[in-house]
Amino acid sequence: ASTVWEILKEAGVDPTPQRTSSTWAAFLNSQAHAVIAADFFETTTLTGARLYVLAVIEHATRRIRILGATAHPTAGWVAQTARNLVMDLEDTGCQVKYLIRDRDRKYPALFDTVLADAGIDVVLTGIRTPRMNAIMERWVRTCRRELLDRTLILNQRHLLHALREYETFYNGHRPHQGI
Repeated sequence: ASTVWEILKEAGVDPTPQRTSSTWAAFLNSQAHAVIAADFFETTTLTGARLYVLAVIEHATRRIRILGATAHPTAGWVAQTARNLVMDLEDTGCQVKYLIRDRDRKYPALFDTVLADAGIDVVLTGIRTPRMNAIMERWVRTCRRELLDRTLILNQRHLLHALREYETFYNGHRPHQGI
């Protein structure tokens, strides 16, 4: 009685062929200079109002960009943030090929269209797989721990001010140990 392994070996067939497809981690490492990731997260004001924040992070540098905050992330608002992001990336000379995002319903089709028109491919994460967007998810956790959990947010204007200050701090004064 032979095993399948032995039969394949005798026939000259390698039972464990080398994998040609790349892993997700290998893809992210090889394309880090051309990848940004986006995510929505929410916070609550002192009055109990919910505000939604949209941010992106550059994988290679861990530079964060706060795209905006709103109580009602309409399709028009989200599409406009995509246009603003594209203009900002062009102004800074950032060569982005991929944007990783989850399947949140807050992203309208126009969001992806604006990015596609700029030559940026949108990569959707798997369903219920936040680890596919781990760098962005980790930043959201850090932002909550270092800023939002320690600050009483009064309104949208106050939230945007606090986030802009945190963005400046995070991008300029904070050592990034993972780089």
